[in-house]
Amino acid sequence: MSIAGKHIIVGISGGIAAYKTLSLIRFFIQNGAEVKTVTTPNALHFVTKLSLQTLSKNNVYDDMFADVGEISTAHISLADWADAMIVAPATANIIGKFANGIADDALSTTFLALDKPVFIAPAMNSRMYDHAAVQQNLQTLAHRGVHIIEPPCGELACGDQGKGRMQEPEVIYERIAGFFLSHKKFLGKKVLVTAGPTYEAIDPVRFIGNHSSGLMGICIADEFANRGADVVLVCGPSAIKSKNSAVKRIDVVSAKEMFEVCKQHFETADITVCSAAVADYAPQQIATQKIKKSDENLSLELVKNPDILKYLGEHKTPNQILVGFALETENEMQNAENKLKSKNLDMLVLNSLNDQGAGFGHSTNKISIMFSNQIPKHFELKSKDAVAKDIINEILNYI
Repeated sequence: MSIAGKHIIVGISGGIAAYKTLSLIRFFIQNGAEVKTVTTPNALHFVTKLSLQTLSKNNVYDDMFADVGEISTAHISLADWADAMIVAPATANIIGKFANGIADDALSTTFLALDKPVFIAPAMNSRMYDHAAVQQNLQTLAHRGVHIIEPPCGELACGDQGKGRMQEPEVIYERIAGFFLSHKKFLGKKVLVTAGPTYEAIDPVRFIGNHSSGLMGICIADEFANRGADVVLVCGPSAIKSKNSAVKRIDVVSAKEMFEVCKQHFETADITVCSAAVADYAPQQIATQKIKKSDENLSLELVKNPDILKYLGEHKTPNQILVGFALETENEMQNAENKLKSKNLDMLVLNSLNDQGAGFGHSTNKISIMFSNQIPKHFELKSKDAVAKDIINEILNYI
């Protein structure tokens, strides 16, 4: 895969794996990318400025206070220039700085100034990698949208065996090249996403609802927009905001409102992902005044709401991709299989309330993805940002 014409910042922190980064730079250059390198002071104990300058054909940015001529804020100009940044190796120290907003060297200031995709390839002893502080910092970065290229298991520099060695340069290159390729595939695609709960009014102050925060669907909408798609997000009541300003958000309250907006946008959508937790029923009558408490029991007659997913499944064309969600508490796989078929879906994302850390009210999720023509795939518990990437990667593979 080629990344010709892309501007790549290669960041290097102080680990023995820095010698591999020279090969990574060569991969980028050989495939038509332009590379500029940024290092921590300690990185230059493992690789030389001369080697980096010779391979990249650009000066190395390693000192915030060096005499830089006409450019006095190199980290800002680099951030403007770059299409993406890869930090390899990323030590525990630099990961901690990134996660906690510390900017005290050339590499950490460049990271904070960058609003482009960032990849990091951790490299350290396995005991350091497994430390709770390092894992928490990695989770923080992943939640903020940083792409973590996990280290494989193998022999470490100290002679131990374990997880912590930096991923091989060719693998890192393919991951970044694949990222840009996937973005090209979504350019010009119209995507419709639903998210959040719906609130079904009982009277002016009360409603029937659920515990959905909308985070999962908002992460999906953001990730599609990050990859170049034209995204419309139909969102029920949620205080969570999109990170990507390109997402066109339409706020609704009830299932009927969501249904009407979806009908307006579905016909032109190439991909639709229905992750909203839509209320199945609504009160038949909505009181115009607050219902006063009395000594008698209160009975509400509920009527069925429009089945948005079923309607879209009945009206989708062969060129459209329709993805649904299912949150189950029992007979998860069988219920999901039934929903996949009955709603005429291409894919269904299943999560179970029996899995700790999954479903409503969590920043994490654990999913299985079921397909109309493939065997299901199961995923580990991850941040919802990371889950959104998995879902969209599977959609990309399905197209």
